[in-house]
Amino acid sequence: MGFIMLGLAGNSIQLVPDGTLLLHGLIIIIMVVVLNRTLFRPINRILEERDRRTRGLLGEAEQTVARIDQSLRQYEQTLRGARAEGYQLLERQRAEAIRERERQIAAARESLSKQTASEKQLIRSQAELARTTLSKDARESASRISSQILGRPVNSEGD
Repeated sequence: MGFIMLGLAGNSIQLVPDGTLLLHGLIIIIMVVVLNRTLFRPINRILEERDRRTRGLLGEAEQTVARIDQSLRQYEQTLRGARAEGYQLLERQRAEAIRERERQIAAARESLSKQTASEKQLIRSQAELARTTLSKDARESASRISSQILGRPVNSEGD
């Protein structure tokens, strides 16, 4: 109690430490102990629990992101494979269509060639028949003209 009295002792400024310094130190130590037990330790426990939960949730989120990334890579790889397979199928169909077109063109050319040869043969036979007929008709006409000009029958066998 004596220290308290000394602390309340007037308005004089003291340059030498007295008992109030010890009183202030003791009050600060008591406040630190009381605040640690009542405020800081519970708050620190709450903050540590929150941090632990946050780290746990963050770890789960990172694992989820990693699984999603893996699934996305797998999806993209499957998509690339499907596209490549589609392109190969289109290429095979295009090549088959080209081969079929070439086969049809060759068949058409062969058919046209046969038809042309047949038509040429028909034209040759018709031309030969026409020559023969014209030759015969020319001889007969020449024989008639000669008979009329000469006034007597002319042998049509001789030239």
